[in-house]
Amino acid sequence: MHPKWTKPNKVALIAAVVGTVAFADSPAQNSVQGLDEPHLDIIPRTAAEAKRIAAVTALTNDFTKPQKFEERPAGAATVRVTKTADAFSHPSGNITFEDELTFKVGNGLFRKLWVSSPSSTLASDGLGPLYNARSCQRCHIKDGRGHPPENADDNAISMFLRISVPGNPDDAIAEIEDYIATAPDPTYGTQLQDFAVQGHPSEYRLDITYEEETVTLADGTEISLRHPTYTAADLGYGPLHPDAMLSPRIAPQMIGLGLLEVIPAADILAGADPDDRDGDGISGRPNIVWSAVHDQPMLGRFGLKAGNATILEQSASAFAGDIGISSPIFPAGSGECTTPQTDCQAAVHGDGDDRVYEIDAEGLDLVTFYSRNLGVPARRGVDGPKVLRGKEVFYQTGCTSCHTPSFVTHRLNDQPEQSFQLIWPFTDMLLHDMGPALADNRPEARATAREWRTPPLWGIGLTQQVSGHTYFLHDGRARSLLEAVLWHGGEAQPHRDRVIEMPTADREALIAYLESL
Repeated sequence: MHPKWTKPNKVALIAAVVGTVAFADSPAQNSVQGLDEPHLDIIPRTAAEAKRIAAVTALTNDFTKPQKFEERPAGAATVRVTKTADAFSHPSGNITFEDELTFKVGNGLFRKLWVSSPSSTLASDGLGPLYNARSCQRCHIKDGRGHPPENADDNAISMFLRISVPGNPDDAIAEIEDYIATAPDPTYGTQLQDFAVQGHPSEYRLDITYEEETVTLADGTEISLRHPTYTAADLGYGPLHPDAMLSPRIAPQMIGLGLLEVIPAADILAGADPDDRDGDGISGRPNIVWSAVHDQPMLGRFGLKAGNATILEQSASAFAGDIGISSPIFPAGSGECTTPQTDCQAAVHGDGDDRVYEIDAEGLDLVTFYSRNLGVPARRGVDGPKVLRGKEVFYQTGCTSCHTPSFVTHRLNDQPEQSFQLIWPFTDMLLHDMGPALADNRPEARATAREWRTPPLWGIGLTQQVSGHTYFLHDGRARSLLEAVLWHGGEAQPHRDRVIEMPTADREALIAYLESL
């Protein structure tokens, strides 16, 4: 059972964070001083293991055949591919029979539909009063990725707008090096909810319009990119703050999270090069966030801008913001209701009976275990000539500069499913400037308005099968993998331009390779 967590005071935060991030002269020697991994029970690597790991994760230059174990992206936790929409919903391939039961109980809580208070179903009440969805599964449908509304009759249940305003320059948090001070919107909090329980107005309706832009490839192929404009329409509680910053987000896929959580922080930080000292044009930076659970700064790993350090905290924040469910980490029964929303604050909440929280620590742990153990499906067609050529194009174009192919996870005492696995997530877990076209103009912790965490690519080729669509990027604006590539700017602009100039056969091979992941 977890203790009751409380937010740290600013003085403690400053003392812990100021000066913790320092980068050495060599990118390979980047370190985060004073930052450890308290959520993990780690068995340290030996020198021999470190040497083996360096060899097995080195970039290949042989594209005549697949690399050893490449077809198993999650190591022993890889699951076989099924031809149904449930391909992302299987437990880790190496999970025990006993823990599979725990996984199924966590799945039940993940799928659970919450109801408003008061209710006769005391274990399920506490919804809202403001919310974006009634369950985790409603956003992460089949554990896949969400999508923007496709037409006027489609709702935005797997998409919402984050919101914040610039922080006070005198706020102590602004003194932290590279940490960007922000604050919740005084009326609407940190995200906008488009649903509310009976008797309460919702906060807004998401309105999206698109303007098409045609990009002509070297072979004459024309690709249309849609530029979205987002409007918070039908505001239920008055105007937004004049300096409100809005960021659209679709729900990301859920697979492989437990493995991403146990990639050694040192291995992630070794790839950081914030000043581009090696001159390759890539300047990945770690996001450093405050962990309310561990009361210290930690490496951000989860969320589209790496705004959470652990699956536990990512899950708890989703319960609070998306569903309005309190937990030991976010104990407010009113969820995202703000002080000006007086009726929302005064409503009956699910913590008014014998429960202290609407989901307790045990329930939160079960959902975390489920999220940690959603298996990654095996690769398809890894030895096909077109896929192998696409892999060569992917490497030679420089995509691996951000989409790091492989890591070896920590050796752990208490997480056998994730312990010491060679994994192929295709992400460096770092923040990168993706240019003005993809900028959301809303910072998050150390992430600037133009920076996003490199998304993992494993399972991306199964998006249509699992989610029923092929919408990609943080807001689903890209309608295909090729469109997603063509939206790359900033640090990735040269790589995007190479794709535009590619011969048709190479471009098609590149897409075939991505679809095999």
